[in-house]
Amino acid sequence: MARRATPRPEYDQPQVITPDSVTRHLWGDAESGFVGDEVLLSTQRLHALIFTLPPGARFGHSEDNRTVFAADEMYIVLEGTIAVVDAAIGQVVRAEAGDAVFFRRDTWHHGINWGTGPVRVLEYFSPPPATGASSAYAKTVPYLEHPVHVDDAAVGNWPMDRVGIESKDTLHLVQPRDIRWRAEGDLQVGLLCSTEHLTVADITVLPGTSSELRRHGGDALLHGLAGEFHVHTPEAENATWWRVRAGDSMVVPDGFAYRLVNQSGAPARLVAGSAPGYLSD
Repeated sequence: MARRATPRPEYDQPQVITPDSVTRHLWGDAESGFVGDEVLLSTQRLHALIFTLPPGARFGHSEDNRTVFAADEMYIVLEGTIAVVDAAIGQVVRAEAGDAVFFRRDTWHHGINWGTGPVRVLEYFSPPPATGASSAYAKTVPYLEHPVHVDDAAVGNWPMDRVGIESKDTLHLVQPRDIRWRAEGDLQVGLLCSTEHLTVADITVLPGTSSELRRHGGDALLHGLAGEFHVHTPEAENATWWRVRAGDSMVVPDGFAYRLVNQSGAPARLVAGSAPGYLSD
């Protein structure tokens, strides 16, 4: 079955997206497997979604559904355990809730639910499908006829040749100890990845604190991980004060400034992805 185009929700004003208002999409076929997407945002700059794999499920690729793109991608595991596989070289990383996996363009990637419950993953993707970086690009890449899920280079050589083996890795597991921290005023900001195309950060806002006005160098999507925070968007035409709870997302289109505010008695934690740039000021 030919792959249907992913929906492309865009917003010209700041907007909160709740689990009930998200755009849903199913892609795949019998050979590649089927994956349910909750598409949060898909513009000329940034693509963001949450995908779910039920227990025992996996996705690979087929002629019509190729998983190799001309984009930087970040997976943030919200729930469960996933094995992400570079099917061209056999590298496998195991990521649990709280972990992230980053990879760059031209990486053939598969996913396997390695847990006993559902796995849910927040994905940021840039350059986005609107630029031709996903399915349109994948059709131009020589087809991977024989995917591999084992790394034979490590057999008989691990961990003695760890440096040599890891030098060929394309998948980068990002755990809490790998985060690069920044003190941005009262915000605790940890970079998960930052490239010329995409920056994704883990942000904590302590009770009773707020940020300075922030403006990204492109479109941004904030996703609540824990607690509750408010977002002040003083330049918006309509609403300027937004409540974001865990599981909600907030779209901040290119050019809009916003302030993060925690009025609660508990820390608030969120992920902020922006593309192509991070902070413009």
